Amino acid sequence: MNPTAFQPISRPSLALLGSEPWRAAFEFVQHKIARKAPTRSGDGHPVIIFPGLATDGGAVAPLRDHCAALGYSAMDWGRGFNTGPQGDIDSWLAELAEHVSALLAGYSQRATLIGWSLGGIYARELGKLLAPQVRQVITIGTPFNATGDHTHVGWLYRLLSGAPAEMDPVLAGRLRTPPPLPTTSIYSRADGVVAWQSCCHAAPGGQVRDIEVRGSHIGMGWNPEVLRVVEGLLRTGSRTGA
Repeated sequence: MNPTAFQPISRPSLALLGSEPWRAAFEFVQHKIARKAPTRSGDGHPVIIFPGLATDGGAVAPLRDHCAALGYSAMDWGRGFNTGPQGDIDSWLAELAEHVSALLAGYSQRATLIGWSLGGIYARELGKLLAPQVRQVITIGTPFNATGDHTHVGWLYRLLSGAPAEMDPVLAGRLRTPPPLPTTSIYSRADGVVAWQSCCHAAPGGQVRDIEVRGSHIGMGWNPEVLRVVEGLLRTGSRTGA
């Protein structure tokens, strides 16, 4: 059953938002304490990781390093600081798709696209544009199923991009539609930045699924539970993708 059924979507409480830095720091300590050399069982396929709004490759370094240690060819998106889409969104995504396609040009295997927060929107849309080159999409704390501004980062998006953080109904429907390939959303009900309900598919099943973890939004890139889930998804995807 869809966990969002019959539940109105609203922004996370200010208490959850205010505790984000402390919870993320605690998760980072947990990551450091629990960290051990993983079994290098990956098949070497490319994994591209898209950072969240107002972050860059450094913010997803723990996740990237974890994927690399597992035996995958992990990299971040290679475009520096994520300030959000600029100008016409279709043109911007088409240019990003060309960039990602160039990153994948030297690989014979299809890629896994992983996106954290806003980066997950990019991963989903690129999964549609580059489907023949992609085996699966994984999003982490990504509000793709929003009908409005159900986050606490709308002001930041306006500051960085100069565009309003309003949700056009047509665009909302488009973002809600998953790519035509295995797609997984990792979310937390304790997310203090985005409404957890907006990170869940309206009709999970088939190639689409949602996986709940415990943790903050800011700390999802190094949350031990998230890393374990990603590890399992990469292993499963390696069996089915070529």
